[in-house]
Amino acid sequence: MKPQVQGHETYCYTGGKAFDASLPCVVFVHGAMNDHGNFTLLARWFAHHGWRVLAPDLPGHMRSAAPALKSIEAMADWLLALLDAAGVEQAALAGHSMGSLAALEATSRAPGRITRLVMLATAVPMPVPAALLELGQADTLAAIDRVVRLSFSTLAAKPSYPGPGVWLRGGARALMRQVLAHGRDPLLFHTDFAACNAYVNGLDAAKNIGCPAHLVLGVFDRMTLPRDAQAVAKILKAAVYSVPAGHFPMQECPDGTLNALRTALA
Repeated sequence: MKPQVQGHETYCYTGGKAFDASLPCVVFVHGAMNDHGNFTLLARWFAHHGWRVLAPDLPGHMRSAAPALKSIEAMADWLLALLDAAGVEQAALAGHSMGSLAALEATSRAPGRITRLVMLATAVPMPVPAALLELGQADTLAAIDRVVRLSFSTLAAKPSYPGPGVWLRGGARALMRQVLAHGRDPLLFHTDFAACNAYVNGLDAAKNIGCPAHLVLGVFDRMTLPRDAQAVAKILKAAVYSVPAGHFPMQECPDGTLNALRTALA
Protein backbone atom coordinates (compact mmCIF):
# COMPACT_ATOMS: atom_id res chain seq x y z
CA MET A 1 0.00 0.00 0.00
CA LYS A 2 1.41 3.39 -1.00
CA PRO A 3 -0.74 6.32 0.17
CA GLN A 4 0.25 9.92 -0.44
CA VAL A 5 1.16 11.48 2.92
CA GLN A 6 2.04 15.16 3.13
CA GLY A 7 2.65 15.18 -0.61
CA HIS A 8 4.92 12.12 -0.75
CA GLU A 9 4.34 8.47 -1.60
CA THR A 10 4.65 6.34 1.53
CA TYR A 11 5.26 2.61 1.71
CA CYS A 12 3.06 0.71 4.18
CA TYR A 13 3.26 -3.03 4.77
CA THR A 14 -0.21 -4.48 5.40
CA GLY A 15 0.75 -7.90 6.69
CA GLY A 16 0.06 -9.78 3.46
CA LYS A 17 -3.67 -8.98 3.49
CA ALA A 18 -5.79 -6.43 1.67
CA PHE A 19 -6.55 -3.29 3.66
CA ASP A 20 -10.15 -3.91 4.73
CA ALA A 21 -11.96 -0.77 5.94
CA SER A 22 -14.44 -2.85 7.95
CA LEU A 23 -11.77 -4.11 10.38
CA PRO A 24 -10.16 -2.38 13.37
CA CYS A 25 -6.77 -0.83 12.54
CA VAL A 26 -3.37 -1.09 14.20
CA VAL A 27 -0.38 0.98 13.11
CA PHE A 28 3.15 -0.28 13.85
CA VAL A 29 5.80 2.47 14.07
CA HIS A 30 9.45 1.46 13.75
CA GLY A 31 12.44 2.92 15.56
CA ALA A 32 15.56 4.82 14.57
CA MET A 33 17.51 3.60 11.52
CA ASN A 34 14.98 0.83 10.89
CA ASP A 35 11.94 0.18 8.71
CA HIS A 36 8.64 -1.71 8.71
CA GLY A 37 10.52 -5.02 8.71
CA ASN A 38 10.96 -4.86 12.48
CA PHE A 39 7.25 -5.63 12.76
CA THR A 40 6.87 -8.25 10.02
CA LEU A 41 5.79 -11.14 12.25
CA LEU A 42 3.50 -9.03 14.43
CA ALA A 43 1.99 -7.32 11.40
CA ARG A 44 1.30 -10.64 9.69
CA TRP A 45 -0.27 -12.17 12.80
CA PHE A 46 -2.68 -9.29 13.33
CA ALA A 47 -3.48 -9.00 9.62
CA HIS A 48 -4.51 -12.66 9.63
CA HIS A 49 -6.49 -12.41 12.87
CA GLY A 50 -9.11 -9.76 12.29
CA TRP A 51 -7.14 -6.52 11.98
CA ARG A 52 -6.19 -4.19 9.16
CA VAL A 53 -2.53 -3.32 9.51
CA LEU A 54 -0.35 -0.38 8.56
CA ALA A 55 3.39 -0.77 9.13
CA PRO A 56 4.89 2.27 7.37
CA ASP A 57 8.43 3.17 6.53
CA LEU A 58 8.83 6.60 8.13
CA PRO A 59 9.89 9.42 5.78
CA GLY A 60 13.53 9.09 4.73
CA HIS A 61 13.61 5.41 5.70
CA MET A 62 13.89 2.65 3.10
CA ARG A 63 10.92 2.77 0.69
CA SER A 64 9.48 6.12 1.85
CA ALA A 65 11.71 8.58 0.07
CA ALA A 66 10.45 11.86 1.55
CA PRO A 67 12.98 13.81 3.63
CA ALA A 68 13.53 12.40 7.11
CA LEU A 69 11.63 14.17 9.88
CA LYS A 70 13.81 15.89 12.43
CA SER A 71 11.56 15.88 15.51
CA ILE A 72 9.23 13.54 17.35
CA GLU A 73 6.50 16.16 17.07
CA ALA A 74 6.82 16.14 13.28
CA MET A 75 6.63 12.34 13.27
CA ALA A 76 3.45 12.48 15.36
CA ASP A 77 1.83 14.90 12.91
CA TRP A 78 2.93 12.64 10.07
CA LEU A 79 1.31 9.58 11.69
CA LEU A 80 -1.99 11.41 11.98
CA ALA A 81 -1.67 12.51 8.36
CA LEU A 82 -1.06 8.85 7.43
CA LEU A 83 -4.36 7.90 9.07
CA ASP A 84 -6.09 10.60 7.04
CA ALA A 85 -4.48 9.40 3.81
CA ALA A 86 -5.44 5.79 4.49
CA GLY A 87 -9.02 6.71 5.42
CA VAL A 88 -8.65 5.49 9.01
CA GLU A 89 -10.89 7.19 11.56
CA GLN A 90 -9.57 5.36 14.64
CA ALA A 91 -6.54 3.17 15.23
CA ALA A 92 -4.33 1.57 17.83
CA LEU A 93 -0.68 2.66 17.77
CA ALA A 94 2.23 0.37 18.61
CA GLY A 95 5.66 2.00 18.44
CA HIS A 96 9.18 0.73 19.08
CA SER A 97 11.87 2.97 20.65
CA MET A 98 11.82 6.22 18.61
CA GLY A 99 8.50 5.05 17.22
CA SER A 100 7.12 4.73 20.74
CA LEU A 101 7.77 8.43 21.32
CA ALA A 102 6.05 9.34 18.04
CA ALA A 103 3.09 7.14 18.99
CA LEU A 104 2.92 8.74 22.45
CA GLU A 105 2.92 12.26 21.02
CA ALA A 106 0.37 11.38 18.31
CA THR A 107 -1.96 9.85 20.90
CA SER A 108 -1.68 12.99 23.01
CA ARG A 109 -2.53 15.18 20.02
CA ALA A 110 -5.54 13.11 18.94
CA PRO A 111 -6.84 11.42 22.10
CA GLY A 112 -10.25 10.54 20.67
CA ARG A 113 -8.75 9.00 17.57
CA ILE A 114 -6.25 6.57 19.12
CA THR A 115 -7.93 3.60 20.81
CA ARG A 116 -4.85 1.89 22.29
CA LEU A 117 -1.23 2.89 22.85
CA VAL A 118 1.53 0.27 23.00
CA MET A 119 5.11 1.39 23.64
CA LEU A 120 7.86 -1.18 23.08
CA ALA A 121 11.43 -0.77 24.38
CA THR A 122 10.73 2.77 25.49
CA ALA A 123 12.02 5.39 27.90
CA VAL A 124 10.55 8.82 28.54
CA PRO A 125 12.52 10.98 28.22
CA MET A 126 14.95 9.12 25.91
CA PRO A 127 18.33 10.88 26.24
CA VAL A 128 21.10 9.83 23.88
CA PRO A 129 24.75 10.11 25.01
CA ALA A 130 26.59 12.99 23.37
CA ALA A 131 29.38 10.60 22.40
CA LEU A 132 26.96 8.49 20.34
CA LEU A 133 25.49 11.55 18.62
CA GLU A 134 28.99 12.76 17.77
CA LEU A 135 29.98 9.32 16.48
CA GLY A 136 26.86 9.28 14.32
CA GLN A 137 28.13 12.39 12.57
CA ALA A 138 31.79 11.39 12.36
CA ASP A 139 31.48 7.68 11.50
CA THR A 140 27.93 6.44 10.96
CA LEU A 141 28.92 2.81 10.38
CA ALA A 142 30.81 2.71 13.66
CA ALA A 143 27.79 4.25 15.42
CA ILE A 144 25.57 1.55 13.93
CA ASP A 145 27.93 -1.15 15.20
CA ARG A 146 27.86 0.36 18.70
CA VAL A 147 24.06 0.43 18.79
CA VAL A 148 23.82 -3.17 17.58
CA ARG A 149 26.21 -4.33 20.31
CA LEU A 150 24.03 -2.69 22.94
CA SER A 151 20.70 -3.78 21.50
CA PHE A 152 20.76 -7.57 21.97
CA SER A 153 21.15 -9.48 25.20
CA THR A 154 22.54 -12.67 23.65
CA LEU A 155 24.71 -13.70 20.71
CA ALA A 156 22.17 -16.28 19.51
CA ALA A 157 18.60 -15.96 20.79
CA LYS A 158 16.50 -19.15 20.69
CA PRO A 159 13.88 -19.22 19.29
CA SER A 160 15.08 -16.55 16.93
CA TYR A 161 13.49 -14.25 14.38
CA PRO A 162 12.25 -15.03 11.81
CA GLY A 163 13.39 -18.59 12.49
CA PRO A 164 16.07 -20.66 14.25
CA GLY A 165 19.59 -19.98 13.06
CA VAL A 166 19.12 -16.35 12.08
CA TRP A 167 21.86 -14.04 13.35
CA LEU A 168 19.99 -11.16 14.95
CA ARG A 169 22.99 -8.86 15.37
CA GLY A 170 24.14 -9.32 11.80
CA GLY A 171 20.61 -8.78 10.51
CA ALA A 172 20.17 -5.60 12.54
CA ARG A 173 23.50 -4.23 11.33
CA ALA A 174 22.66 -5.03 7.70
CA LEU A 175 19.22 -3.42 7.96
CA MET A 176 20.58 -0.18 9.44
CA ARG A 177 23.21 0.02 6.71
CA GLN A 178 20.56 -0.62 4.09
CA VAL A 179 18.28 2.09 5.51
CA LEU A 180 21.21 4.50 5.43
CA ALA A 181 22.04 3.59 1.82
CA HIS A 182 18.45 4.04 0.64
CA GLY A 183 17.83 7.36 2.39
CA ARG A 184 18.47 10.89 1.19
CA ASP A 185 20.09 11.96 4.46
CA PRO A 186 23.72 10.81 4.84
CA LEU A 187 23.45 11.75 8.52
CA LEU A 188 20.19 9.86 9.10
CA PHE A 189 21.62 8.14 12.18
CA HIS A 190 22.26 11.51 13.81
CA THR A 191 18.89 12.86 12.64
CA ASP A 192 16.95 10.00 14.23
CA PHE A 193 18.85 9.81 17.49
CA ALA A 194 18.95 13.60 17.88
CA ALA A 195 15.15 13.64 17.55
CA CYS A 196 14.88 11.16 20.43
CA ASN A 197 17.32 13.16 22.51
CA ALA A 198 15.51 16.46 21.91
CA TYR A 199 12.02 15.22 22.79
CA VAL A 200 11.33 16.59 26.26
CA ASN A 201 7.53 16.78 26.16
CA GLY A 202 6.84 13.10 26.70
CA LEU A 203 5.69 13.10 30.32
CA ASP A 204 3.46 16.13 29.74
CA ALA A 205 2.04 14.49 26.62
CA ALA A 206 1.24 11.37 28.64
CA LYS A 207 -0.96 13.43 30.96
CA ASN A 208 -3.35 14.12 28.07
CA ILE A 209 -3.87 10.43 27.24
CA GLY A 210 -6.90 8.56 28.48
CA CYS A 211 -6.98 5.46 26.27
CA PRO A 212 -5.61 2.13 27.55
CA ALA A 213 -1.82 2.08 27.43
CA HIS A 214 0.63 -0.81 27.57
CA LEU A 215 4.43 -1.02 27.76
CA VAL A 216 6.51 -3.97 26.53
CA LEU A 217 10.01 -3.81 28.01
CA GLY A 218 13.07 -5.99 27.58
CA VAL A 219 14.47 -6.81 31.00
CA PHE A 220 18.02 -6.78 29.54
CA ASP A 221 17.59 -3.61 27.47
CA ARG A 222 20.73 -1.45 27.60
CA MET A 223 19.49 1.17 25.12
CA THR A 224 16.33 2.16 26.97
CA LEU A 225 16.64 0.93 30.53
CA PRO A 226 13.36 -0.43 31.96
CA ARG A 227 13.67 1.84 35.00
CA ASP A 228 13.51 4.85 32.68
CA ALA A 229 10.00 3.87 31.62
CA GLN A 230 8.57 3.87 35.15
CA ALA A 231 7.54 7.52 35.17
CA VAL A 232 5.56 7.37 31.93
CA ALA A 233 4.01 4.04 32.93
CA LYS A 234 2.76 5.63 36.16
CA ILE A 235 1.24 8.64 34.38
CA LEU A 236 -0.40 6.46 31.73
CA LYS A 237 -1.53 3.90 34.32
CA ALA A 238 -0.12 1.44 31.84
CA ALA A 239 0.07 -2.31 32.03
CA VAL A 240 3.74 -3.30 31.84
CA TYR A 241 4.92 -6.55 30.24
CA SER A 242 8.52 -7.61 30.84
CA VAL A 243 10.07 -10.05 28.37
CA PRO A 244 13.52 -11.71 28.40
CA ALA A 245 15.09 -9.57 25.68
CA GLY A 246 17.22 -6.54 24.96
CA HIS A 247 16.16 -3.53 22.91
CA PHE A 248 14.46 -5.53 20.14
CA PRO A 249 11.89 -7.72 21.92
CA MET A 250 10.06 -8.33 18.62
CA GLN A 251 13.11 -10.23 17.36
CA GLU A 252 14.69 -11.62 20.50
CA CYS A 253 11.47 -12.76 22.17
CA PRO A 254 8.87 -12.93 19.38
CA ASP A 255 6.37 -15.20 21.13
CA GLY A 256 6.40 -13.26 24.40
CA THR A 257 6.08 -9.97 22.56
CA LEU A 258 3.21 -11.25 20.44
CA ASN A 259 1.40 -12.48 23.54
CA ALA A 260 1.82 -9.07 25.17
CA LEU A 261 0.46 -7.33 22.05
CA ARG A 262 -2.48 -9.73 21.83
CA THR A 263 -3.40 -8.87 25.41
CA ALA A 264 -2.88 -5.14 24.88
CA LEU A 265 -5.07 -5.02 21.78
CA ALA A 266 -7.72 -7.50 22.92
